[in-house]
Amino acid sequence: MNTKAFSFETYLSKSMNYVTYVALIHDLLSENKTTGPIQSNDLVEYTRLNFHRMERLNKTIVLNTELQTAIETFKKRCTFLVITEAWCGDAAQCVPLMHAISVASKGKIDLKLVLRDENLELMEQYLTNGAKSIPVLICLETETLKPIGKWGPRPKHAQDMVDEYKLNPIGTHEDFKTLLHTWYAKNKTQAQQAEMLSLLNKW
Repeated sequence: MNTKAFSFETYLSKSMNYVTYVALIHDLLSENKTTGPIQSNDLVEYTRLNFHRMERLNKTIVLNTELQTAIETFKKRCTFLVITEAWCGDAAQCVPLMHAISVASKGKIDLKLVLRDENLELMEQYLTNGAKSIPVLICLETETLKPIGKWGPRPKHAQDMVDEYKLNPIGTHEDFKTLLHTWYAKNKTQAQQAEMLSLLNKW
């Protein structure tokens, strides 16, 4: 990506914080809607399930000691610009930890969220194997908006599960999603925490 020609300011000006994002999802669900241009019963139901997942994670996430220490000793001031959508199950499982890290940083890490389908030019810069997979976390130096790293769209083990399913699809897609979200529930964000720890130590 040509970062000199690519301005993140435009996207940050359209971004929202986590509290606003959660409130947006809540309000849309009250109207039986979701984010994005496609409004279907399935996507609304996925969004409703995701909202409950996020609520649960907001209450239960505990940062492990190593990650907590890395956040406390983190020297930079950064912005986590995250591409997401309310109907995305991986986003529901992963964005709450990004929020927890931001809160624990006490102002050093600012979390900002943008919707994928309203910001496709940005999404095109961060494809995964050619696909618009989300969530994607772009770490920017807050002062310069220089990109210094990315994470996403899911922890490596979950990505391996997705890749394996695409190569050898056993059962229905719904069956696979159940397996994937069962893994997320059992893992309790520990895989994502380990990956974020590694990245924070590099950034």
